[in-house]
Amino acid sequence: MSVEYTLWILTDDLPEKFYMKRTTNKQLQGLLAFGTAVFLMGSCTGGGSDEVMTLSGLRPSDFETTVDGTRQTHLYTLKNARGMEVCVTNFGGRIVSLMVPDRDGKMTDVVLGFDKVADYQTIPSDFGASIGRYANRIGQGRFVLDGDTIRLPQNNFGHCLHGGPTGWQYQVYEGRQENDSTLTLTLQSPDGDNNFPGNVTAQVTYRLTPDNAVDIAYEAVTDKKTILNMTHHSYFNLNGDPSRPAMDQVLYVAADSITPVDSTFMTTGEMMAVAGTPFDFTIPKPLAPSVEDSANEQVRCGNGFDHNWVLKTKGDLTQVAARLSSPTTGIVLEVYTDEPGIQVYTGNFLDGTVKGKHGIVYPQHASVCLETQHYPDSPNKPQWPSVVLEPGQKYTSRCIYRFGKE
Repeated sequence: MSVEYTLWILTDDLPEKFYMKRTTNKQLQGLLAFGTAVFLMGSCTGGGSDEVMTLSGLRPSDFETTVDGTRQTHLYTLKNARGMEVCVTNFGGRIVSLMVPDRDGKMTDVVLGFDKVADYQTIPSDFGASIGRYANRIGQGRFVLDGDTIRLPQNNFGHCLHGGPTGWQYQVYEGRQENDSTLTLTLQSPDGDNNFPGNVTAQVTYRLTPDNAVDIAYEAVTDKKTILNMTHHSYFNLNGDPSRPAMDQVLYVAADSITPVDSTFMTTGEMMAVAGTPFDFTIPKPLAPSVEDSANEQVRCGNGFDHNWVLKTKGDLTQVAARLSSPTTGIVLEVYTDEPGIQVYTGNFLDGTVKGKHGIVYPQHASVCLETQHYPDSPNKPQWPSVVLEPGQKYTSRCIYRFGKE
């Protein structure tokens, strides 16, 4: 039997803060020899003893399973020197938990999700997922490419949503954890995957930075002309209490217009100015009551916010595309992206029946999704930025979620 410890180490560069790491007996002896101040939480491995759980309270063995007889799922844990922790499963490339400090230094899980991989397999959800091949909706599940009509599965009001019923959020990526703070996930998507053309190799790299940001980089190549639009789908609740609606969170979006939708959540092809509407977040304000403004046709059509904002950041990764903050915890999330749009979704279809981590039931509006993307149904809207990927080209996209406090 071996012994593994979880340590909280008092460091000189972070006064009154602690850095959590795991260590063996030998490493522990070395730390003590140098007089390092440590606080121990011991755990034994082997011999049937309890396994070490994550800071967010996840049991890694609950994420171990085999899919289709060959593909193994795991839980990967990323950490930085400031004590942040990001847990990711390669089933769907999903962030399962995301621990960040609140204004008092208390580590708080700010995303919705499940305690075990079996729930991700059996309960339909996009919690924390790496979405592909095409994030958001494609009208009537069809588009034309070089004169050929491609017909896709229709899994959402007659449209193809998030790559179809077996999109990448339900597939197993190959994981490679390069170090404590970097994880690369790779997916081989065959020609005809949900009827999309081309053999595509896609990569999602999660990097937890020293300044408390989750930096997500996407890359993909194809052997046949196709379309691609990837995104990340975490459900953020910065209040740290997903048992309650989170519409008191304060939102800013760097956008003067949205792409309006019809009653089936499909973009009309127009641009609608946000000025004078519930969609104007050019000045930060709480999501409520705007998200509940049933007098507004677009809010009614989206059942809340489920819309693409047209960013005016022009792909500049140094400009804040969106900002979300919690008056309860003081946690702040800033979003940076090189994408032209961001989908703001306010958990409208959560209905109090889904039981998430730690047995918590998620009510409607318990979270906000901030999905960086090309616009919905772009393959059928030639006036919008192209999503076509040619052989010999490399698809790239970037999204940075940076956390702070106020």
